[in-house]
Amino acid sequence: MENNFKHSQFAHCESGVISTLISSYGLKLSEPMAFGITSTLSFVFIPLVKINGMPLIAYRDLPKNIVKKISKVLNIKMNKKVYSNKEEANEELTSLVNDGNLVGLQTSVFYLPYFPKDMRFHFNAHNLLVYGKENNDYLISDPVFEEEVKCNENELNKARFAKGAFAPKGFIYYPDEIPKDIDFSSIIKKAIKKNAKSMLTPFPFAGVKGMNKLAKKISTLKRDNNDRFLKNYLTHIVRMQEEIGTGGGGFRFLYAAFLSESKQYNLDEKILDEASALLIKSGNTLREFALLCVTASKNLDKFDAKVIAKKLEEASSYEKEAFTLLKKI
Repeated sequence: MENNFKHSQFAHCESGVISTLISSYGLKLSEPMAFGITSTLSFVFIPLVKINGMPLIAYRDLPKNIVKKISKVLNIKMNKKVYSNKEEANEELTSLVNDGNLVGLQTSVFYLPYFPKDMRFHFNAHNLLVYGKENNDYLISDPVFEEEVKCNENELNKARFAKGAFAPKGFIYYPDEIPKDIDFSSIIKKAIKKNAKSMLTPFPFAGVKGMNKLAKKISTLKRDNNDRFLKNYLTHIVRMQEEIGTGGGGFRFLYAAFLSESKQYNLDEKILDEASALLIKSGNTLREFALLCVTASKNLDKFDAKVIAKKLEEASSYEKEAFTLLKKI
């Protein structure tokens, strides 16, 4: 590894960790570029798949998508390993960082002791970097935090081997070899077209159609003898968007930044500018949508299903226009 590791705070853990990791090993890669070239922007609403009894709603591709795809997209040889034995996992991690390697880890937010209690929840796909070890503490660069943090070996073990959905199983990753000559223009064009295709898919529960499907479901919600379900449904939407979905609009803003950065690679600037502006509009609209859900969940007298559904439809219309443009890139 080149000796240029520098801790930074990012908008999203997985894209932030990959940005720092790849850059530290010699190829400067911004967070928006890591997010964009892996075609990670998405939307999925699947009522049959339940999380705590509520439907699956996602604003990006599955966790690990960026870690998995970045090596394929950039032709990077990436070392990846999961463990069944905690002692072996610790020994290898310690050996790697003592040899000067920067290593990416998948963990559970809930068991990381440096997270404030009110920020902890059972999410097993949080990514962070380990860059050293002092006595029994690992030195950590966590993209959520402004400064570097430390974590005791036993505490980190709990986070690395948490059970449940997306169980980390001690997963570690770090680059072994990065090519010198990369054709970013071709890679970006291909990635944009791929993302446009997935967002404009005819499958009714994904992409733009998925957003409209959720809007339609919201429009059928009403106050009755089960107000508790209504409150839970609204807060679940916000939780999936604002905590797991990095602010809902956050992923849209990342993709807009990726499109702006892509202008330096000889692609159609007019299309990139227009699509970027539309995705920023969508991001802002998604945040307004979340605010409407929160307000209604706190005071059901203010609940208006049509108004909330219409706000989500507005965001979907911006995304449909943006990705229809990007298909022509």
